[in-house]
Amino acid sequence: MDTVIKEIRADDRRFDLLDGAGSDAVHKDPQYGYGVTRLISSDSQCSGTGIAYTLGGGTDLVSSAIKLLSEPLIGKEIEELMSEFGAFQRSIAEHHQIRWLGPHKGVIHLALASITNACFDLWAKSRGVPLWKLLLDLKPKEVIGLIDFSYLEEVLTADEAFAILKEKLPTRKNREGLLNEGYPGYDTSVGWFAYSDERIMENARKAMDKGFTAMKLKVGSPEPERDIRRATLVREAVGDSARIMVDANQAWSLPKALKVCEQLKEMDPYWVEEPTQPDDILAHQKIAKAINPIPVAVGEAVSNRIIWKNFLEAEAVGVVQADCTRLAGISEYLAVSILSTKYPVKVIPHVGDMGQIHHHLVFFNHIALGHEKYFLEYIPHLREHFRFPAVVTDGAYQVPQEPGCSTDLNPD
Repeated sequence: MDTVIKEIRADDRRFDLLDGAGSDAVHKDPQYGYGVTRLISSDSQCSGTGIAYTLGGGTDLVSSAIKLLSEPLIGKEIEELMSEFGAFQRSIAEHHQIRWLGPHKGVIHLALASITNACFDLWAKSRGVPLWKLLLDLKPKEVIGLIDFSYLEEVLTADEAFAILKEKLPTRKNREGLLNEGYPGYDTSVGWFAYSDERIMENARKAMDKGFTAMKLKVGSPEPERDIRRATLVREAVGDSARIMVDANQAWSLPKALKVCEQLKEMDPYWVEEPTQPDDILAHQKIAKAINPIPVAVGEAVSNRIIWKNFLEAEAVGVVQADCTRLAGISEYLAVSILSTKYPVKVIPHVGDMGQIHHHLVFFNHIALGHEKYFLEYIPHLREHFRFPAVVTDGAYQVPQEPGCSTDLNPD
């Protein structure tokens, strides 16, 4: 039976966080939220759910934009739609009146992310497979058809992307063991900004006991001495073998970032994340040169493939934290992931279980594209709200089994 989209619903879902969870140097008291797209199909047993991640305020604007952008989906059969999804997505993103609200950024792009992710979820469910398997089963040409390559042509054409995927096919079996091993995680919930020194040290030890060998600490205090002290305490709590990342969440000016990063070198951070304003590529370039070989990590606020192109060409990023709930969904994420194979960078998506989809995509990254196995972010605060939350055992994400993208939310 054909799966035809007959109805589209847009929801605003927000969840309060307790006791300092989710806090960083810029976002003091966030909610976690999603602009949700639901595609209701002619097959009453099959619906698609897409999400775009927010911090609460304005999620209703994303929901309104979903309604505005999604009208062309009505009546589309999912297999036909996904056979040329790159072109279809471009037609929505480049609407001659609506694109002025972006283009390719902000509320309008978050809505496109949610819509796109819902299409992939419905597609995978209609085939009865999880997203990771859907993507791995596709032929290179079919993957290319999912992607809008516009504005990338001077660095990545569709033909080049096809060649990259095809080149990796003969060695895939060497990397498929990951499906049995699981994908390592790192724990961000260790070091929220509002947590006391004692609590971050206790959390760091607990994370190690649960099998995590890497964790993240929020920095960006008005007094850099606080950041240095807390980073040193976490290092002392877990020893030299653990990987500790520090995340300033865009709090620093360029001069301050250079000064504090120099001081943080003493505790050997695995990376420095979002050291300054996310659109300032030249500032990131200067920081990357100054703190080398410690890499700069960005991604949760990098909104489109064109900005990623510039970050990569400028050598302003060492850890690509591309996020399919911030980019134009899984489709644009694939473009960035393929593009990143051409540069000496680590691809480590932002948001693992909190966005659910990425614990499918890291398996595709490693097996289909040959990206190195690193780890994926773990933030457990929303697990109870998902129908099929990610399974993390001994610090590792297990391969998802249920059809779809794991994005179905429980009712309010």
